[in-house]
Amino acid sequence: MKWTDSQALAEALAELYPQVDPATVRFTDLRAWVLALPGFDDAPERCGERILEALQQAWIAELD
Repeated sequence: MKWTDSQALAEALAELYPQVDPATVRFTDLRAWVLALPGFDDAPERCGERILEALQQAWIAELD
């Protein structure tokens, strides 16, 4: 998975952190959690605030 795979990342995060409300997750934590995901293979420096915002929104949508 890459930073641009927001739907796949959101699904993986929802599965690993079912008790977490994604709207309350700090971007620093979100970034760290994505970097630790099995199957994630992208450079940490390729991530910016816009990517994290999109990922957070995809995760919120995944729970709805």
